Amino acid sequence: MRILLASSEVHPYSKTGGLADATSALGKALAKAGHQVGIVTPLYRGIRDKTPGLRRVDWHFDLPIGEKRVDAELWTVEPMKGLTIYFIHKPEYFDRAGIYNEGGKDYWDNGERFIFFSKCVTHLVRYLPWKPEVVHVSDWQTGLVPLMIHHQTRTEGWGNAPRVCMTIHNLAYQGFFPGSTYALTNLPLDYFHGEGTERYGWLNCLKAGIAFADVVTTVSPRYAREITTEQFGEGLDGLLRKCEGQGRLIGILNGVDYEEWNTKNNSWLKAPYSVRSLRGKAINKSELQREVGLPAQPDVPLYGTITRLTDQKGMDIELGALEEMLSTDMQFALLGSGSQEHERAFERLARQHPGKVSVRLGYDHGLSHRIEAGCDFYLMPSRFEPCGLNQMYSLRYGTIPIVRRTGGLDDSVSDVTDNPQTPNGIKFSTYSTLALSKAIRKSLAIYSDKKLLRHYQLNGIKADFSWDRAIKKYVECYQG
Repeated sequence: MRILLASSEVHPYSKTGGLADATSALGKALAKAGHQVGIVTPLYRGIRDKTPGLRRVDWHFDLPIGEKRVDAELWTVEPMKGLTIYFIHKPEYFDRAGIYNEGGKDYWDNGERFIFFSKCVTHLVRYLPWKPEVVHVSDWQTGLVPLMIHHQTRTEGWGNAPRVCMTIHNLAYQGFFPGSTYALTNLPLDYFHGEGTERYGWLNCLKAGIAFADVVTTVSPRYAREITTEQFGEGLDGLLRKCEGQGRLIGILNGVDYEEWNTKNNSWLKAPYSVRSLRGKAINKSELQREVGLPAQPDVPLYGTITRLTDQKGMDIELGALEEMLSTDMQFALLGSGSQEHERAFERLARQHPGKVSVRLGYDHGLSHRIEAGCDFYLMPSRFEPCGLNQMYSLRYGTIPIVRRTGGLDDSVSDVTDNPQTPNGIKFSTYSTLALSKAIRKSLAIYSDKKLLRHYQLNGIKADFSWDRAIKKYVECYQG
């Protein structure tokens, strides 16, 4: 098939979270399976400097944005056979210090920036010589693409328009903008209503994608069920129940790019290891302890978290549980950034427990690999989690995830109560400090039994979350 993916971020060119990893890995997996694949994304600051082979092509965008016209260039690179990355080069919109925000504040013109990006995606879909059969868009930043394709098909005689797949990576982020922003789409007001793009008088970009896509997917089966409920539906549960009733809502668990996330051939790690020998994991643990400033104590359990510091990720109960459990013999390493309140709280925790807690604010890709490999346990107590990738990375690295039973965490981790023969993690249900503390106590008991610890580690390493499984389901969605 001929497939064009559209995403506001793509690893390794740009990244703020799992969307970048998922888009990149899906594109690579589809290309390896023999499909012709393109991925279109903005050309952000720094990409040109770090991308060998990137070149400008003979393509010029000149598109209406409200009452003005905006032009842009197209740049491409081909990282592997069958896969082309298309970059939209518009410095006024995308050559900035951040992708969506700066200094904790969203860019004031995010609506205009990603309406323009969506128009560029739609233009490419219609005029690329290789004529994509399927367009796969993700999240609110490309949510208007399904509507734009629908409108041009209905009013401009776009024959044989491609099928459109919309993936929700996190329903909490919907792309809300004042109703006046809708004028920048240059679409008729026919679509600005409660069944289309409008919600409470505001433009809702994600809602537009859900309403006008041919099929809507989300990143785990459980999350697909959860978002049809009032508790997790973020105000769109009615529309999503309608999609479910029409057979248009499907949950597909994300995969892992094991070429990137592996323990045998990984330049980010000090020592390789595998299911045959875990000796290298102990070396990575001691190296990690030294790197983050913790005592190199092989017999002390080391816990890790790599995350956005937000309430969604369970940071409030994680802080509470750590404050309680750090009285025991354990260490903790954090890599992340987010709300200033949470950043200050974790820094305070590190000051209160020197030698036990290390906090690194920001993101460091190499360190994220070393935390996954060097820790014994990985804490991921999310309030809700559409899919989550770090728990799957942890499993492959023999690091036992401690997760709450929600979304993709429940779909990917096996507790002893789920599978007594091959457990690979610890799960708890109630969203509370007490429940997480109890789960950490279970992990301490596992750690004290080296045979049981190894059993959990090996079960995790053997778990298979490759994209081969996921792309079969995506192709079914593409084919209708």
